[in-house]
Amino acid sequence: MYCFIRTAVMAALFLSVSVIASSQNDSIAKADSGLLKQIEQQLNSKETSPATVQVRTAPSTLPDISVIGDFQASYRNNVKRNFDAGINEAELSFQSVVDPYARADFFFTLARDPVTGKFSEDLEEGYITTLSLPFHLQLKAGKFKSAMGRINPVHPHALPFISLPTAYENYFGEGINDEGVSLSWLVPNSLFYQELVVQVTDGPIDNPSFSRSVGNTYLKLAHLKNFFDLSANATLELGFSGVTGANSYDFRTNIAAMDLTYKWKPVQFNTYKSFTWQTEAYFSNADTSKNRAVNSFGMYSFINFQFSKRLFFTGMYNYSNKPFSASIKENSYSATIGWYATEFQKIEIEGKTTSSNIEKEQNQVLLRWIFVIGTHGAHQY
Repeated sequence: MYCFIRTAVMAALFLSVSVIASSQNDSIAKADSGLLKQIEQQLNSKETSPATVQVRTAPSTLPDISVIGDFQASYRNNVKRNFDAGINEAELSFQSVVDPYARADFFFTLARDPVTGKFSEDLEEGYITTLSLPFHLQLKAGKFKSAMGRINPVHPHALPFISLPTAYENYFGEGINDEGVSLSWLVPNSLFYQELVVQVTDGPIDNPSFSRSVGNTYLKLAHLKNFFDLSANATLELGFSGVTGANSYDFRTNIAAMDLTYKWKPVQFNTYKSFTWQTEAYFSNADTSKNRAVNSFGMYSFINFQFSKRLFFTGMYNYSNKPFSASIKENSYSATIGWYATEFQKIEIEGKTTSSNIEKEQNQVLLRWIFVIGTHGAHQY
């Protein structure tokens, strides 16, 4: 009897162990089966999903490119062909940082000859500028617009009027745009912003006051800029310029200039209201022979008032002699209405009257339509 009971207990224990082992094997098998299904689903999803695009974080090596179109139409009373219209100029610009130490700027133009109507290409500006010189210095080399006053460094399409000031044209034509080097120094001044620019260039080829010398007479220029923050809404800039170089008589011309610019732009309404008053004066001393020098004077003054977000008015007065004749006296008045659709497009209409003691009165009406495609860099303040 005891043996029988012992045999029955051993059989029951064996049976229970077998059942437990069987159930554990079933659960492990089920877990393995589920894991296998998950792996198969992940493989299928990787095969069907598109490849991940890697975003490029490094800056682009391509330069900023823009094309600026300048369409103009005009009426003039003192020429045989009174009405004219067409593309006046197209400007193509390439601007980019070279490396952490320098940047490069190139401006090419296609300008229309008013007589023949044909277009000719030219390198308007092309220069390299340092970015990391010590002692607040910056060096520029190449072909560039000289730092003469307020108008000369600015491209014409960025000005708030169409025709250049008569005084400026009489002394500098379309401007001093020359090849050489320029060194600017940000003067350490805790009271106001001050910058000194010194430039040495070859001398302009076509200019009313200066000429390119065949000898070692180069064009030398210095400009001191003083910028004051009058308030949160207003600034004042006072500049002094001096330039000396060879003239068409194979002697020397010296010009001293002063520019004054007041700007008001309220912080609360800066998009809708602004006012600018700008004045520039030129004092010229030109040697025409060993014993003769001509002293002459020219100046312009204009106000620019913003009525609304897109509407601007500019009124200007000019008085000027000629670089080699102080007896010639010219006066001109102009008014310009500008509609600025965006920073990439504007339309302007200008009326101008010029009187002289040697010529008949000249009247003209000009229309200008500026449009930009591509990246448009900011203009100087």
